[in-house]
Amino acid sequence: MNQLQADVLVVGGGTGGTAAALQAARRGAKTILVSQWPMLGGMLTSGGVPAPDGNELVAFQTGIWGAFLRELNQRQPEGLDNAWVSFFTYHPQIGANIFADWVKAEPNLLWISGQQPLGVVKQGNSITEVRFDSCTICAKIILDATELGDVLELAEIPYRWGWELQAEWQEPSAPIDEFSFIKTTPVQAPTWVFIMQDFGKDQIAPEIPAPAIDTPELFINAWKNYDIESFINYGRLPGQRFMINWPLQGNDYDQNLDRLIGSDSERLQFWQESFWHSQSFARFIQQQLGQRYGLATGSFPIENRPNFNTDSTILSAFALHPYYRESRRVQGLTTIREQDILPIKQGFTALLPINEIGECEAIAIGNYANDHHYTTFGLPVQPKSLRWGGRWTGTPFTIPYRALIPVSVDNLLVCEKNISVSHLANGATRLQPVVLGIGQAAGMAAALCIEQGIKPHELSVKILQNALLTDKIAPQAIIPLFNLPPDHPDWLNWQYYYLDHPEFYPPDANCPASAISPHPSKDSQLFSGIFQRQGHQDYTLTLTEGKLTGQTWRLVTLHPEINQQLQKISTASLLTVYARLNVSGHWLIVEAF
Repeated sequence: MNQLQADVLVVGGGTGGTAAALQAARRGAKTILVSQWPMLGGMLTSGGVPAPDGNELVAFQTGIWGAFLRELNQRQPEGLDNAWVSFFTYHPQIGANIFADWVKAEPNLLWISGQQPLGVVKQGNSITEVRFDSCTICAKIILDATELGDVLELAEIPYRWGWELQAEWQEPSAPIDEFSFIKTTPVQAPTWVFIMQDFGKDQIAPEIPAPAIDTPELFINAWKNYDIESFINYGRLPGQRFMINWPLQGNDYDQNLDRLIGSDSERLQFWQESFWHSQSFARFIQQQLGQRYGLATGSFPIENRPNFNTDSTILSAFALHPYYRESRRVQGLTTIREQDILPIKQGFTALLPINEIGECEAIAIGNYANDHHYTTFGLPVQPKSLRWGGRWTGTPFTIPYRALIPVSVDNLLVCEKNISVSHLANGATRLQPVVLGIGQAAGMAAALCIEQGIKPHELSVKILQNALLTDKIAPQAIIPLFNLPPDHPDWLNWQYYYLDHPEFYPPDANCPASAISPHPSKDSQLFSGIFQRQGHQDYTLTLTEGKLTGQTWRLVTLHPEINQQLQKISTASLLTVYARLNVSGHWLIVEAF
């Protein structure tokens, strides 16, 4: 068996692991990235969710996440404004190609695919090596970036799996007492995502065969409160393709979830059932909507994956693995709780994480709603949504560095959904952009530890924050500020200011920076019409020119300056905007006036 050496070993090529490996290598650490799948990017690619949620506002499009969006815009000529569930949808292979190209361009980074961790060797409180199918890798710093926190299990590192009661951390939405559901459903439902295609009204798509277990009765009310167009356009991709990741009596699957952390055969059994469940949903959609709709074969590679007794052509329309919303969660030096992601009283942002010596410990930003998925239970959680830019977004919050550090191992960092977070707060920390940010911070921390010859818990968080803010390729914001886009000339100064003076962090998350006027993108068009204010942060434009004359469209924006100006415009005014048109959401995304 081959034995390899590295400064940093990243186990898992998902969303967080890919970002971590890139950042560690870019900083100069000799890094090895080991992935189970031939596509890098996890949730964003191999997991079949090319419709990222959260961090959509321009001010939060920083770091590797922001660079990924810019590269997608370059490589997908049809643009990213296709669906209504996300402002950014793309073909999974395009996303995977971006990550693969970035990884291959790094001389300090070796990528090994098709390998899973099988065992570890520990000396004292450190992991010295990790064994895979065809090699053993020794490294000074190990990062667990697996989808389910598998290294935590192999190294016998304390972790959480399941719900916490209210007595644990006084989380306002936590159950007071145990009840049957939280025992049978310890984590959120995974989803085996697939891609469908509209072949055209005069075309007949191949019939989707019934799986071994076909359950059409489970999907009867799947789009009960939506028209067919809204259902299909939820996850629309370019080229008349559609991501099917539908939570309402759709392809979420949560039967006997403990199998995911059981034996290999138990996990494979769960996969089989979850896959059949999704195949049954795909067949149901086709039977209900007509045979112009079929599977978008060729969307994913078929090598090195279970075939589930399914034709390989059909298999290629399904993601390589389930989209996991929750994992084993490490017991870290600090734990993110529901209170830590909720807005402060009479404010629009969560509290910054401050340690015992008064330092802000933030290393990554998130802002999505606290979104939980269960197939038979609706979890009422404290609201953290707010209206901004003519639409709903989420309260911004931050990830503290110590949530990446286990309590019991000296040279391990976590950087996926396996961070130290409560079951409740995981509903907001699990989303793709924030996990990219966590991965970037973990990779930077690992490289800094190599530079300084120290362990992760010994690293100064200020040194880590400075390195992230000043990274030459993809500087990452740490303090969430709605009105500070990354191209603002004072961006770095205000980031430093609130890191040094967290007590002055504004409750509305707006700093006193001067406004700068954004420029329309190459995809913008001119639209003129009558502006109407329908309510707070709710705007429409009834068009008076062009082929869409007479139509009324919602106005939304991701730019802070446009958000401020929309709030000042008088209703019934004549308005001309530069905007991108999104048919699925029936909105104009305003970029300039």
